[in-house]
Amino acid sequence: MTPRLAWLFDVDGTLLTTEGAARQAFSAALHDRLGVDDPLTDIAFSGRTEPRILRDILDKHGRHFLDGDEAAFWNAVFDRMRVLLVPPRGRLMPGIPALLDAVEREPGWVMGLLTGNMTEMGQIKLRRFGIERRFAFAAFGEQAEDRNALARLAVARLGERYGIPPARCIVVGDTEHDIACARAAGARVVAVATGGIARADLEAHRPDLVLDDLTRRGALLDWARGIAEQG
Repeated sequence: MTPRLAWLFDVDGTLLTTEGAARQAFSAALHDRLGVDDPLTDIAFSGRTEPRILRDILDKHGRHFLDGDEAAFWNAVFDRMRVLLVPPRGRLMPGIPALLDAVEREPGWVMGLLTGNMTEMGQIKLRRFGIERRFAFAAFGEQAEDRNALARLAVARLGERYGIPPARCIVVGDTEHDIACARAAGARVVAVATGGIARADLEAHRPDLVLDDLTRRGALLDWARGIAEQG
């Protein structure tokens, strides 16, 4: 069946939580590669691309990379993350396995990722919870440092690959950045209050839907079916 609808899931705070492992991994790599001790508690991570996060860290400390140093830094982050993100740390968000199953069962629906994670960082997280094979496509953080540009890139690729227009793309995320990037790309957006931002604060950014979590999927799926039927 020709695809009619695309879902673009954010990772952190939406699909899963690593309980702070990513921030720790960045902090450890900063020490390992640049000799800087900083827990990075004042650096915003949620809803942002990891290249932008790294730029903020370097700017804070007045540092820059020489040739080859940046790749070594990222490898240090990934190595630390593999050590940190092991059971029992982390969990899938409520309702996620059942929702992914339900989306997969719908004819003409495709599922992908729209995440600020670097590709390897995202895969480490997805593999930890056994969902790395659930997604047909992905837009990762190294593909565009600006989150809005990343969303536009993802939606454009969906149009090229499947013929799905922006209005039949649904971004699911837990921050105001997810809402903003969906709007920038002309997509629909579902905001879910599982990542630490209150429902009222998400509602202030006027997403199409706001949910406490993704456990009650019936109304969400019915809403999405209505979008899929549109011309």
